[in-house]
Amino acid sequence: MFIGPYRIDPPVVLAPMAGVTDKPFRLLCKRLGAGLAVSEMTASDPRLWRTRKSIKRMDHEGEPEPVSVQIAGYDPAMLAEAARFNVANGAQIIDINMGCPAKKVCNVWAGSALLQDEPLVARIVKTVVDAVDVPVTLKIRTGWDREHKNALTIARIAEDNGIAALAVHGRTRADKYEGEAEYDTIAAVKAAVRIPVLANGDIVTPQQAKHVLDVTGADAVMIGRGAQGRPWIFREISHYLATGECLQEPSPVEVSTILLGHLEHLYTFYGEHAGVRIARKHLGWYAKDRSENAAFRDVVNKAESAHDQLRLTRDYFDALQSGLRLAA
Repeated sequence: MFIGPYRIDPPVVLAPMAGVTDKPFRLLCKRLGAGLAVSEMTASDPRLWRTRKSIKRMDHEGEPEPVSVQIAGYDPAMLAEAARFNVANGAQIIDINMGCPAKKVCNVWAGSALLQDEPLVARIVKTVVDAVDVPVTLKIRTGWDREHKNALTIARIAEDNGIAALAVHGRTRADKYEGEAEYDTIAAVKAAVRIPVLANGDIVTPQQAKHVLDVTGADAVMIGRGAQGRPWIFREISHYLATGECLQEPSPVEVSTILLGHLEHLYTFYGEHAGVRIARKHLGWYAKDRSENAAFRDVVNKAESAHDQLRLTRDYFDALQSGLRLAA
């Protein structure tokens, strides 16, 4: 699959997630097999571009190509300026957010709220595409609610106004993350347009990824929550799509190595205090499938220093590995 001049290989993409797909996580997922990793959304309001949070979000130094940056807002001119600003700061693909269901985003008529105003969607897309010389992609949901599903119309508007690829989360805004993803709607979108379509929603295993590609005809899968705590899912899916075989689950030793490296990068990137706090959610996700997960989260969440957080994490995985050796 190509987005403009960029070949996305493997066709397995990390979805933009606010507060999750920061630079340390993007780099980790790319190293573990993601063909593309989209940044968490950056605000279109120029008054916010110089905040510490925005500066961190716009840091792409050393990031493997292509660098994809998502922008969010409701004003076409402001979004166009945000696109130009991010391209000047290293973005090689601009992604427009029309999929976020969060109330605080929709309340300011951004994210998936935009799906209610099709003429505005057309103005935003055309204005942003005309503003930059890089490919522009769009992420949407299937509609505002079950009674107002307009993904097909939005997809045609996107294609007609120069969007290079379209990611579709198979739920309406009202569904948030409940229920099952509508792969039939994604299939209808794929059949209606000639641009690449990325299927998003409920993809948490290699088998599910292949099923979604088969039933939708999509060009790629986009992984969001399935990568939380399991960033190696990208290499698992890529291997399964190429061979039909499942990779062996990573050992506790390898998981420990991956996680400890992630923690160290968070401390370096954000500083120790912020890094320790941000690491807590990742630690919870890494442990969520373990029988001892509650105790592990409780202990690690009490750590106030990088030294303690690292030590407790090492101790946890050492004990896990020792238990496996005893069982064997």
